[in-house]
Amino acid sequence: MIGYVTLGTNDLERAAVFYDAIAAEMGVGRMYEWPGAIAWGEAGGAAAIGVMKPFDGQPASVGNGVMVALEAKEPAQVDRLHAIALANGGSCEGKPGPRGEGGFYAAYFRDPDGNKLNAFVMGTEG
Repeated sequence: MIGYVTLGTNDLERAAVFYDAIAAEMGVGRMYEWPGAIAWGEAGGAAAIGVMKPFDGQPASVGNGVMVALEAKEPAQVDRLHAIALANGGSCEGKPGPRGEGGFYAAYFRDPDGNKLNAFVMGTEG
């Protein structure tokens, strides 16, 4: 149902470095660029993610309670995405590992603008 998610940025070039690295690990690239905005994903694929400077000209700010979850293929990819995020200006919000019961494996991090993301995989318990 979700086609894409857009997050605000105050520094498009810095955000591009962060999301280029995350997208590459997920096997996708930039799908659209226009002045002040970039989107990553694949036409006809899973939901895309974009970053942009707000249209109203005001500084971008973080939405309290907003998080974008990125579905990984395996726990090792969750680990890699977390490491890539930190290596590209992100900050840790929760190290990779199992959460609760039912095979939910996740890591939490913020992009350089403070937007919260999560990488996860379900069904990791046998």
